[in-house]
Amino acid sequence: METVLRPLIVVGGSVVLTLLIGWATDRLLRKADDQHSETPLWGLLRRGRIPYQIVLCAAMLRGSYDEAQLLQAHRVGIGRGLTLVLIGATAWLVVRITAAIVETSYSRYARAHRDPARVRRVRTQVSLIMRVVAAIVGVVAAASMLLTFPAMRAAGASLLASAGILGIVAGVAAQSTLSNLFAGLQIAFGDMVRLGDTVVVDGEWGTVDEITLTFLTVRTWDERRITMPVSYFTSKPFENWSRGGAQMTGIVFWHLDHTAPVEAMRERLRDILRECPAWDGRDYGLAVTDTTPNTMQVRALVTAKDADDVWTVRVTVREQMIRWLTEHHPYALPRVNTADALLSPGSPNGRSRSADGAVRRAHEPPRTGRG
Repeated sequence: METVLRPLIVVGGSVVLTLLIGWATDRLLRKADDQHSETPLWGLLRRGRIPYQIVLCAAMLRGSYDEAQLLQAHRVGIGRGLTLVLIGATAWLVVRITAAIVETSYSRYARAHRDPARVRRVRTQVSLIMRVVAAIVGVVAAASMLLTFPAMRAAGASLLASAGILGIVAGVAAQSTLSNLFAGLQIAFGDMVRLGDTVVVDGEWGTVDEITLTFLTVRTWDERRITMPVSYFTSKPFENWSRGGAQMTGIVFWHLDHTAPVEAMRERLRDILRECPAWDGRDYGLAVTDTTPNTMQVRALVTAKDADDVWTVRVTVREQMIRWLTEHHPYALPRVNTADALLSPGSPNGRSRSADGAVRRAHEPPRTGRG
């Protein structure tokens, strides 16, 4: 009877005690979260209840397994397995606790500062710091697991002796990976690009969606994802529309006839912008910037608080201005000369013949019409 009750008491007692301690800890964290709703720390710590219970159970079983006298022939293997579980669960718990503390610090910073650019910069740094911490904890946990095997401890001396040569070889082999790693740290603390920034890379306009230590993802306006190594942003030029402030100035061009009413277009532009919610009211303007023998180029400048709004303002101004010209000033739209070709005035009898056989006096003005 003792051979049955002893393992049952030891194993069952460890599991029950783990569940009771985990339940009590979760209740305390939930109560603290309700009393201190201004900080998300306690709610975030509750995310670590699973690794916390695994640590408790593995530690209790590892400490009391010898008393259970269960499967004595496999005592070493079971003990080592419990140790590996304990090390892995501890690393998992450390990562969860670190993430809770970092997220809480970031949320406090975000509430205290209203500058979106600074908040995005800190968010980028926090994200990369968490990845570094997780990588370090994972490496330490893996090394600790390997050291539980006697063969690995015996090989430690020879590994340390060849560490210099292996480090050089690994550095040469992983040159690209290491360059991306250092580029990721440079982006995080150099404030070159942040999560949520509007960028233009390789002619593609989009928003920075994810930054890791090795790659960066840009979400384009049509919901595609462009993934590129972070070293691209430290070695090649790119446009960051959010750096130094999100406010932007947009440009709208029209090619119109020389008779277009420019003054009336300025007044119409003002009316269009007043009715456009995306316009921030900072500035606007309209001017003739170029001319050709057939048309002139008219440019409108509009402002908005960010890239999305400036796009909305541009398409609204372009569409409504064309509609207004079509309805009230159709003569201002570009026209194509459809008159017959003329010979020089010095031709016989002062007359010329067009390509289709029609005869016209050289000094008569050409006919024009809408194209």
